[in-house]
Amino acid sequence: MMDSLNAKQQRWLAVGLLVLVVVLALAGLVVPVVLKGIELHEEKTALVFRLQQYQRVLARKDAVMAAVTELKEGGESQGYLNSENTPALALAAVQEFVKHSITEAGGQLNSTQALPVINKNGYSQISIKVRMTCNTEALRTLLYKLETANPLIIVDQIDIRPLRGTLNKSLTSLIPVTILT
Repeated sequence: MMDSLNAKQQRWLAVGLLVLVVVLALAGLVVPVVLKGIELHEEKTALVFRLQQYQRVLARKDAVMAAVTELKEGGESQGYLNSENTPALALAAVQEFVKHSITEAGGQLNSTQALPVINKNGYSQISIKVRMTCNTEALRTLLYKLETANPLIIVDQIDIRPLRGTLNKSLTSLIPVTILT
């Protein structure tokens, strides 16, 4: 086939093949480098954005710490936190308060159990497990009393089960209740 082409056509064919080889070499070398550069630039932009976010959060650190201190002081002055010196005394006070509240609401206390104290962020979280029997009206009264109590009492879990062998269609039926505070 080369014999049928004249010298000028052979030169143009050689130049075309050379250009094709150069273009393919550039595409094989330059394109991946450019794509990697674009990828790294996008990653850098994302990291700069995250860094700016962290810097904004850090700039607000003092204001947040001041607000937390103010909340702690406000919580202590409003009586939301128990003022007892030890967790054991606080447990006893909460158990006594719950016992008194149950009997005042018209329920019957079956048992109370102190659960292990959990220390979080410099505070001791005390928990008790209460078993009681009451009707729905007494339960409503008790839950309201616990909700509005000072120091703050949170009902974390409540398990209500009907008594065996009774129909619980009336409001005066007895309900065994387990309260985890």
